[in-house]
Amino acid sequence: MPKRIVKRRRKFISRWRANFFAGLAIILPIAISIGVFVWLFGTVAKFTNTLLFFIPEEMTRADGGSGNVHWWWSCVAFAWAATLVGIVGRLARYYVGKKFIQTAERIMLAIPILNTIYGAVKQINEAFASDKAPAFEQVVMVEFPRKGAWSVGFLTSSNHPEVSDKTGQKLNSIFVPTTPNPTSGFLCMVTEEEFVKLDMSVADGIKYIMSLGAVAPQYPPLPDLHQTGADPDIVHEEEDHDDEFDEEEDDKGELPK
Repeated sequence: MPKRIVKRRRKFISRWRANFFAGLAIILPIAISIGVFVWLFGTVAKFTNTLLFFIPEEMTRADGGSGNVHWWWSCVAFAWAATLVGIVGRLARYYVGKKFIQTAERIMLAIPILNTIYGAVKQINEAFASDKAPAFEQVVMVEFPRKGAWSVGFLTSSNHPEVSDKTGQKLNSIFVPTTPNPTSGFLCMVTEEEFVKLDMSVADGIKYIMSLGAVAPQYPPLPDLHQTGADPDIVHEEEDHDDEFDEEEDDKGELPK
């Protein structure tokens, strides 16, 4: 086989491979996002579909009422659930609504086993949904699980009176999440000298963990253009112009073969 044909074939294969991985990098995040959304919607719909109890199943389900719930009825149930949650939140602002919620909580806490689950879930919800302070104060690095091995974590609290009194040290609680699922992890109690504070935001820290460390945030962080008074469009245009200039310089620097 002539060398020219072999070179063309190799060039075609290399280009096709580059195009394939470039397309995969674009399609894969979209496909994963859609898959997660469909799974999440299906999981939530298993609970919200029960709100359609007053509608005949022949209307809401396929195969004359023996099949699965039609997706549009699941959307209606989800919207109905969101409306009910909004109504409960609205009533919670008034005296009657507060008394009703307190009575419901007393009933939940009086039931064995269920009271433990409800109390724990309520405390976690209050910790993460409270307006007083964010659950994660700052992204940090801590030597975990051994000396010399650093892990990314979140500073959750620096106020532990009992722990500090018993140990004689001011300890900080660091949550070290697992990857790629940051909902579970380890709680470390360390002194301020045993962890390093990072400049990245909490959102960037979560993305960094969920991406297995592949999506690293910008460092040093870009200045807030709105605070500095600079026009973001002008800055981006200058950056694009600099990139085009660099590409032209690279093209000029290539020697002809």
